Amino acid sequence: MKNKKELSRLKRHKRIRLRMHGTKEIPRLVVRRSLRNIFAQVVDDTNNLTLCSVCAKTPCGNIKSAAILGESFSKVLKEKGVTKIIFDRAGYLYHGRVKAFADALRKGGLEF
Repeated sequence: MKNKKELSRLKRHKRIRLRMHGTKEIPRLVVRRSLRNIFAQVVDDTNNLTLCSVCAKTPCGNIKSAAILGESFSKVLKEKGVTKIIFDRAGYLYHGRVKAFADALRKGGLEF
């Protein structure tokens, strides 16, 4: 049984996903967070294909670690030729680790 907070997040995520659609040129970057880690993947929705994904090797349950992960992930995406993305926060509120991750991606040169 999921708690009320998780159900609210899932409801927000469904509502957001109605308007978001990633393509090969501008893929969708999905962020998922747990208590100890952050996961991100870049998805091409037209071909139902995951282009790239990342998860921290060590637990990154704080803002500083999320920023470091965002900077390293932006370098990987630049190498793959991705410069523009659609940022999908998956229903999470845009603060804390999600915001630090997004700011680090922007700092790394990605546009969204």
